[in-house]
Amino acid sequence: MHVKTSFLFDLDGTLVDSVYQHVAAWKEALDQEGIELSFWRIHRKIGMSGGLFTNQLLRETQVEISDERIDRLRRRHAEAYNRLSGTVRPLPGARALLSTLTANGIDWAIATSGRMETAAPNIAALGIDPSAVPIVTRDQVRYAKPDPDLFLAAAERLGVDIRTTAVVGDSIWDMLAAVRCGALGIGLLSGGYGDAELRGAGAYRVFEDPADLLGHLDEVGGRL
Repeated sequence: MHVKTSFLFDLDGTLVDSVYQHVAAWKEALDQEGIELSFWRIHRKIGMSGGLFTNQLLRETQVEISDERIDRLRRRHAEAYNRLSGTVRPLPGARALLSTLTANGIDWAIATSGRMETAAPNIAALGIDPSAVPIVTRDQVRYAKPDPDLFLAAAERLGVDIRTTAVVGDSIWDMLAAVRCGALGIGLLSGGYGDAELRGAGAYRVFEDPADLLGHLDEVGGRL
């Protein structure tokens, strides 16, 4: 019996070129709170859950992070990101990749650590109809990456066994989550992490961007 591979996609840095807008938005939010953190340190945290982000802030800055402050940071980040969202574009090959999967009857879903307030502009940039595609956001699960909840929920929405899915992401947090739920991890370089980092976190294969993945779908179970 042939078991088809289903694809579970991260969003930021995987399908849309939005990582650096998120970095700039977090930098603005942190500056407004008087918390000093370099751009490169913020970049290393994009894709992880808000709780883990906060824990790392505590370790690196030794600044007290109250629940009220966490909420203000989240809101300020969302406000700043939405101002920058007009510059977000699909990554090369993203639309073609998704349309190819659909045309060949291959199931796919989106699972993002972002909340819908910041994910919505990215979904719109891809031209995706949210009512036609399973989209799981941070709002809908208890824990985000590197916990596997987002991908498990996406597989459930598709009605497939998580072990028959391929998780496509650009960060080590995506790959760690994929390993933890028994999915095949596929890394993309389009979010700024290196090949060795993604492989070290569990990626089976690493490609440059969605266009590169589209050209090698047959190597990762995407039978056309």
